[in-house]
Amino acid sequence: MATLDTMTKIAIWRQKAVDGTLTIDEMREAIQIMRGDRRGAAIASDKARKAKAGTAIPTADDLLAELGDL
Repeated sequence: MATLDTMTKIAIWRQKAVDGTLTIDEMREAIQIMRGDRRGAAIASDKARKAKAGTAIPTADDLLAELGDL
């Protein structure tokens, strides 16, 4: 869950985006904050998915390597 500080920053960035005054540095900061939240969710989801599967799920790199071997 986002903190009050994060939600405030997002609201400010949204308004700046609408006004056309959002800087590149602010965009980078916003992306880092949003990706950070998603990484945590992805890790939790990945662990749960692996536990349900019972077998190892191949990575995208492994799948692409198999395609290259065809």
